[in-house]
Amino acid sequence: METRRNFVKKTAIAAAGTYLGTMGLTAKSYGNIIGANDRVRVAAVGFSDRFRDTLFPCFLNHYKDMNFDLVALSDLWNYRRDLGTAHIKSKIGHDITACRNNDELYSLKDIDAVIISTPDFAHALHAIEAVRNKKDVYCEKPFAETMDDARAALKAVRSSKQILQIGSQRRSGQNYQAAAEFIKQGKFGDITMVELTWNVNQPGRWRRPDLVAKLQEQDTDWKRFILNRPYEPFNPRIYLEYRLFWPYSSGMPGQWMSHQIDTVHWFTGLPHPRSVTANGGIYQWKDGRRNWDTTTAVFDYGPLDDTTKGFQVIFSSRMHNGEEKPAEIYYSNGGELNLITNTVSPQGGLTERAAAAMHMQPNLLPDVKLPSTQAVVASANTGADPLSSNHMRNWLECIRSRKEPNAPVEAGYHHSIANIMTNAAVHTGGKATFDEAKQEVMVNEKVFKY
Repeated sequence: METRRNFVKKTAIAAAGTYLGTMGLTAKSYGNIIGANDRVRVAAVGFSDRFRDTLFPCFLNHYKDMNFDLVALSDLWNYRRDLGTAHIKSKIGHDITACRNNDELYSLKDIDAVIISTPDFAHALHAIEAVRNKKDVYCEKPFAETMDDARAALKAVRSSKQILQIGSQRRSGQNYQAAAEFIKQGKFGDITMVELTWNVNQPGRWRRPDLVAKLQEQDTDWKRFILNRPYEPFNPRIYLEYRLFWPYSSGMPGQWMSHQIDTVHWFTGLPHPRSVTANGGIYQWKDGRRNWDTTTAVFDYGPLDDTTKGFQVIFSSRMHNGEEKPAEIYYSNGGELNLITNTVSPQGGLTERAAAAMHMQPNLLPDVKLPSTQAVVASANTGADPLSSNHMRNWLECIRSRKEPNAPVEAGYHHSIANIMTNAAVHTGGKATFDEAKQEVMVNEKVFKY
């Protein structure tokens, strides 16, 4: 017996047949578009803090007016699976299906899309799994922590017909979009340097001691959890505090830098750094972590075929002093573009007096106020931040239209290269470069492997 879902889709395709040619669409490509009256059924892969506190509230902002629904959850740990099921049910207003793992999830019928919010090292592998099961994907960043995973995920996504949005939500912010346009139009001049910082003072950042005490090996699936990482015995800290432990996360590069370095790629069109060096260490929080609590990385960016042109990027981060006010400042000879204040200004530009000393003309940018990011249509007051809410809506819209989302898979692939180069420099003490032919991160002419 034909379901209403299939009937609606077939009717829409048939009705569209007379004008497909004028739209440049074939019957086959139009068949991939989900009808406006067809409810899109979404599942959550991982009931994480990020999903509970941000991604799910963002989804709640838009799902009703866009005719989406959240119908299932997959989580390996029975405690979080039960907690997540109850939480989602209380907000969505109906039962959902709880799955012990993704095999169970993908055996369900009529799941159209998934939101992946699992540990850093698992994102790429879970994205591969999802697109191979013909699901559209919202995938949290970092996209990948190794080049093997990054290459495999890029190939899987581009070999599929699925929509994948990387969780680089800056790409859905009006201020960032205005900054990108200002630079691409040539109004800013050549970028000469970029400063990126992200500082906190939080001994508990990425720690989960109360949850660690609850987790027992028999209540989860440790072997499924570690996926393709080298086997090591069950460790509840790694399971829940993975951001502190390589090779499950690179820590600062994957969590924080991936957001900020993505804007460099976006604004300039450059796919990755030409080289990276890094220094730092565990200076304050000596709690058994493997990843640094203080990092400074220095990047050389520019055309890959012309080393006479380029600029430097500095990323610095510390976890023992700061108020978590991430800074992104772009510099040119004429001034700066400051994404803390959302302004372009002549600050630091070439003044008349300084120029005259060398018989040059002054170079000063105008004062420009970039628009601030407001939430687009929101049907629920969930408290979700505007950037993430807009980014989620963009994904939902693209599922229906089959258009490229604001942060396609290439955005994730490119920030992953920068992250992995940084991590290679961190772990080897050498200068990391990227081999275009091999698509591999290199240190001292050797491929970096964990």
